[in-house]
Amino acid sequence: MNKMIVYHGSTEIVREPEIRITKFNKDFYFGFYCTIMKEQAKRWAMRFGRSGYVSCYEYTPNKELKMLKFDKMTESWLDFIVDCRAGIAHDYDIVEGPMADDTIYNYIQGFIDGKYSRAAFWELAKFKYPTHQISFHTARALNTLRFIEGVLENEE
Repeated sequence: MNKMIVYHGSTEIVREPEIRITKFNKDFYFGFYCTIMKEQAKRWAMRFGRSGYVSCYEYTPNKELKMLKFDKMTESWLDFIVDCRAGIAHDYDIVEGPMADDTIYNYIQGFIDGKYSRAAFWELAKFKYPTHQISFHTARALNTLRFIEGVLENEE
């Protein structure tokens, strides 16, 4: 596995990534979330309708870490997100795959609530644009990241 650049969008520059336990469970549970897509990180940075920062890292994969990767939305991806959002923890150091954006999350919640069947979910879940996320869930996983820079992002 080769090194790659990953991005994190936030209201501040994040030189020292950390895992924060929040009120809401995320797609791949609690972790530090990045993406290989700089434009997506910009959207994360400005999601509150104001300027934000994109922090850039060099990610060096570590074969000793336990990793789960979803190359695309699949039944196992959906089941994993449903479990994570329900608060069911996993033991992976790093999880990578498509992101359930706000629209997709609403469909997932509808599926969880029994409003949509699996077939209806998949029909609704067609992305308008590709997404990507890689989440780091342990201190060992965070050690694979090296901060490069933080860049202010504004609406232009």
